[in-house]
Amino acid sequence: MSNRAKLELTWIGKENRPKLEPRILLEDPEKSYHAKSRVSESDIFDNMLIFGDNLLALKALEQEFTGKVKCIYIDPPYNTGSAFTHYDDGVEHSLWLSLMRDRLELLRVLLSENGTIWISIDDNECHYLKVLLDEIFGRPNFVATVIWQKMFSPKSTARHLSDMHDHVLLYAKNKDKFERNLLPRSAEHNKMYKNPDDDPRGPWTSGDLSARNPYSAGIYPITAPSGRIISGPPKGMYWRVSKEKFREMDRDNRIWWGAKGDNQPRIKRFLSEVMEGIVPQTIWFHEEVGNTQEAKKEVMAAVPSEAEVFQTPKPERLIKRVLDISTKPGDLVLDSFAGTGTLGAVAHKMGRRWIMVELGEHCHTHIIPRLKKVIDGEDPGGITKAVSWGGGGGFRYYRLAPSLLERDKFGNWVISKKFNAAMLAEAVCKLEGFTYAPSDAVYWQQGHSTETDFIYVTTQTLTRDMMQQLSDEVGEKRSLLVYCGAFRGKGDAFPNLTVKKIPKAVLRKCEWGRDDYSLEIRDLPPPTPPPQPEGTPPVLRGKERRKKEQEGQGELF
Repeated sequence: MSNRAKLELTWIGKENRPKLEPRILLEDPEKSYHAKSRVSESDIFDNMLIFGDNLLALKALEQEFTGKVKCIYIDPPYNTGSAFTHYDDGVEHSLWLSLMRDRLELLRVLLSENGTIWISIDDNECHYLKVLLDEIFGRPNFVATVIWQKMFSPKSTARHLSDMHDHVLLYAKNKDKFERNLLPRSAEHNKMYKNPDDDPRGPWTSGDLSARNPYSAGIYPITAPSGRIISGPPKGMYWRVSKEKFREMDRDNRIWWGAKGDNQPRIKRFLSEVMEGIVPQTIWFHEEVGNTQEAKKEVMAAVPSEAEVFQTPKPERLIKRVLDISTKPGDLVLDSFAGTGTLGAVAHKMGRRWIMVELGEHCHTHIIPRLKKVIDGEDPGGITKAVSWGGGGGFRYYRLAPSLLERDKFGNWVISKKFNAAMLAEAVCKLEGFTYAPSDAVYWQQGHSTETDFIYVTTQTLTRDMMQQLSDEVGEKRSLLVYCGAFRGKGDAFPNLTVKKIPKAVLRKCEWGRDDYSLEIRDLPPPTPPPQPEGTPPVLRGKERRKKEQEGQGELF
């Protein structure tokens, strides 16, 4: 057994974990949107845009989508201090790590076994996030760190070095099962292939026949077609193939001697025989995948003119690169920090199914107007031309249901007045892990966990006669979990019934009445500093301290 201890990242409050309520999702048909007609047979209409706290939304998705998401891309807040005005660096850093940990654990659950997660981040938290991801996904499942050139001109106002790039951390759910796609070949990749000798196999390019790797059979003289004798490879080099293999290749016209047949021999590599795509690399230049300025223009062209301009949106070409590598048409992708909706716009144009979550009002001011243009075929920017997008498909808009329980005027937990009977049944199904599937024919079959195990939810007070009737209808070969307002008699009097009172039976299952687990930490009181002797300079925290440090450079001298 190895004596090495497992390395983990530690921070203040790491042991504190929320007990999340698995909310139900309520569709708002007025905000859902679909094309007026089907454009193609591959149109996708069941995409999901969820408005609400993204941690609660991920919990809401857990039951139905566990192991079904092929690719997750998120662009979380970079923790630059803006969300943690009142806290010093250590506390704000700890809060950020806790909030990210809770989300990443749920995101991992949603990923398919061959799925991947891509996370955009900058230097402020990148390396801590890397260790956190090692802990959650397992260090062996780290795939790569991609460098994205987000800016193409240096900032003359930069105090130290001009920040030109972001990181994209890539992890697999199971690295052994992840199979990346090749990137499409472009005209730029193929322009070096020519056919000066009219070879019937088509265009080709030539490669060096010699190499530095020692090869015992790689030293021998060669006679060129012109009659010139080449005594051997260049000094310190070796022919890549044996003498017999070389002669075979020459007979097959796979050796290029130059137009006059007198050059150093080179190997012909035919375009028809190369891989159909390009192996992805870890440095993505802005010419290939866009930059921040390009992304801003895409957003401004797709949303109403009065909408706020985001400072750090991601370009469509960047997201296309992610999806090109990790998905195929029809795969499900997810972004729980939707921002301006770039992932949804790109996924829609590329024929991927998508889920996005956003809490901010820009869900309505940016994302919905942008997606409507995409669906109507009225968004000419981004990757539209590259993928020949012409519109179609649609999405459904959901909001998180309120908390199932609320406090009455006496401070007691009761069922929320905002819940009707159907919502109550669906919510309890989710709490108990049942599939909500109400039967039209049998009133007590509101959901099931197996083919013979059902659930029935009612606010009624059940009498013994009512429970007897239920037991008779359920029969000996089936079982029924009953949630009710109250019941008379013993709850275990019937072997095929399990009877529980609501809300008493669910009070300890999770946190009730909490709607916001977001990264916007605005309302927490600042920590109380310890007493200081008279005349001691005030303790500065968070952004105030950083600002003072920047302003006061050189004060000690």
